[in-house]
Amino acid sequence: MTEGADPLKLAAAQEALRLVRDGMTVGLGSGSTAELFVYLLASRVDEGGLRITAVPTSNRVGDLAGQRGIRVAALADVPRIDLAVDGADEIQSDRLDLVKGRGGALVREKLVAGAAAELCIIADSSKLVGRLGEHYAVPVAVVPFGWRQTADRIRRLGGEPTLRLAGTGPLVTDDSLYILDCAFGPIDDPARLAADLKSTLGVVEHGLFLGLARRAIVAGTDGVVIREPGKVVA
Repeated sequence: MTEGADPLKLAAAQEALRLVRDGMTVGLGSGSTAELFVYLLASRVDEGGLRITAVPTSNRVGDLAGQRGIRVAALADVPRIDLAVDGADEIQSDRLDLVKGRGGALVREKLVAGAAAELCIIADSSKLVGRLGEHYAVPVAVVPFGWRQTADRIRRLGGEPTLRLAGTGPLVTDDSLYILDCAFGPIDDPARLAADLKSTLGVVEHGLFLGLARRAIVAGTDGVVIREPGKVVA
């Protein structure tokens, strides 16, 4: 339900809903802002007769969408994704490069983003940064076997990894992976770091989403701003 939702997140999600057309296949991101979009989308399906197929990026979002009448499919079962709508932890304001993964779904989020004709990010203005890594660590999904040795390899890249916990043990993702939250501080060369992390033994995927977002809908106290890489369009 959207009652009591953060008004800025809700405004961004409402604007993104304008991009959805009948017959689309839509990628559904994970996280609080993306889930607001799912609720709004379900209302369009229920009340407006919108026909879409949704590809969720987590089991939680898949359950949420299915329970609210949205047709759900796996990524492997669709020929294309027309539009993916997701949130972000940080958005580099000039390039629309992102840090994502605080919800633990970064592997599926990146697969869906990479398969989409357009990735639209929805967020409030607090997520805008001048350089990635200013506010949040970079989540890195790793194989549980040997995770401590993988963490040591990441330290040699200049990061400080912390194993993400859930209750009394490590958080285990939908893909049976662990998450290391790796603090690098403000990142001077995200592309170099992304390549180094990807080539690190034990790493499955990282939360640097570079060159994937085509649009960001960012809500602030002055209203909603639509950004594309290198420019503000509305």
